Amino acid sequence: MADIIDNASTLEDLQRDAALSMHRLNHSAVSATHGEECGDKLLEARRKAYPGCTMCVECQRNMELRKKIGRM
Repeated sequence: MADIIDNASTLEDLQRDAALSMHRLNHSAVSATHGEECGDKLLEARRKAYPGCTMCVECQRNMELRKKIGRM
């Protein structure tokens, strides 16, 4: 029984670490200068706040909404 609990705990640790890694910002990433969907110039504040960003706030919001609706 202890083996099952130890394995489950190890799996949980691995999954949590993987999820956290996916959400960390890559501070060395280079942000786009223009949005990949709309072509509008990305604000410098956004480029600094989210290194590696490729979309403006509006396009990012729309993309996240499409993903959310797709999961429902």
